[in-house]
Amino acid sequence: MRNITVESLDKTPVENQAVELVERKGVGHPDSICDAIMEEVSVSLCREYIKTFGRVVHHNIDKGLLVAGKTTPRIGGGKVEEPMRLVFGDRAIYEFKGKKVPVGEIAIATAQEWLRKNLRFVDPMAHIVFQNEIKPGSPELTDIFDREVIGANDTSAAVGYAPLTETERIVLATERYLNSPEFKRAFPESGEDIKVMGYRRYRELILTVAMAFVDRFVPSEKAYFARKAEIKAMIEQFVANEKRNFDKVTVDLNTLDVEGRGEDGMYLTVLGTSAEGGDCGQVGRGNKVNGVIALNRPMSTEAAAGKNPIAHVGKIYTFLTHFIADDIYQHVPGIAEVYVWLCSQIGQPIDKPLIASAQLVLKPGVHLEDVRKPVEEVIENELANIYQFTERLTHGEFSVW
Repeated sequence: MRNITVESLDKTPVENQAVELVERKGVGHPDSICDAIMEEVSVSLCREYIKTFGRVVHHNIDKGLLVAGKTTPRIGGGKVEEPMRLVFGDRAIYEFKGKKVPVGEIAIATAQEWLRKNLRFVDPMAHIVFQNEIKPGSPELTDIFDREVIGANDTSAAVGYAPLTETERIVLATERYLNSPEFKRAFPESGEDIKVMGYRRYRELILTVAMAFVDRFVPSEKAYFARKAEIKAMIEQFVANEKRNFDKVTVDLNTLDVEGRGEDGMYLTVLGTSAEGGDCGQVGRGNKVNGVIALNRPMSTEAAAGKNPIAHVGKIYTFLTHFIADDIYQHVPGIAEVYVWLCSQIGQPIDKPLIASAQLVLKPGVHLEDVRKPVEEVIENELANIYQFTERLTHGEFSVW
């Protein structure tokens, strides 16, 4: 028997609240870089562990840190003076029953491949120093993987919700559009380090966009501000084409810029990311697993990126709560908003959490007893199939950022 609780909330859905704030950090943001790379390292280790040991063994690569380098951006093209430093941290199995896995080499090779694919102007051989601080795991946590039923490796709680609001969707879509291959071909000076902040007041939305410009494509201050105006117009057109339910949308781009101040008045970078010289990054400080940082919502405190997908409930439940919430919203009529909570108990089977709770904001005229049983059935079904879900996590099917 699973401990499942379903209750209704007397709460105004976020979509109908007066004020909403939502943030999205793009692929070139230092925090997104850390999350994405450490997750890729976990997926690569899972693949090698299965190949070498026949199964996934203990690892957590969720303590990554990107230390900013030093650059001198200049109109027409600046230079890199000091490289960035990427530190891989936490624990992993290097040897098991006489067989070895080169954890450090896998981590570095995986990071280099990700950087080549995702950051056009970052040369992983020249612009980043890699530091492996991944140590062997503690005996007790390692032993969890040798047990007949793998239990949770932590006592941890997570929360997920559905559906996304209009503001959450447009913030997410805007960043993805600005970092799409099509946009980069049209505006090569647009760096990958993009942050979108959405502020909604009633039905009016302000999108504040920070976009790093790549200096080699900026021949003059006049050209910078001309292209900035073109990009701003493209964002406005994109938002209008999305046909979201807003009365008015205002787009502000690089609001720190000041014409007439030369390079000091422009957001210029050499490599397209602030990590090159202005901002460090860390796992867990970026987007949540549904792609946004939504300040009106309850949020899990665990960093999902890099954690092992077999026993680390900080990862599994963080993803699963969102999936269960979406499943409930999609298949149980009469629900305006749903929040799902899961809490594990260390050592206990992950399909039997200490508590599974659904909090429902019901549509007018709908009563809790109308939906209680189908909601319980959805939760029961998702938990019963949790090991198929962790298999998908093992193969990296879901984005952590």
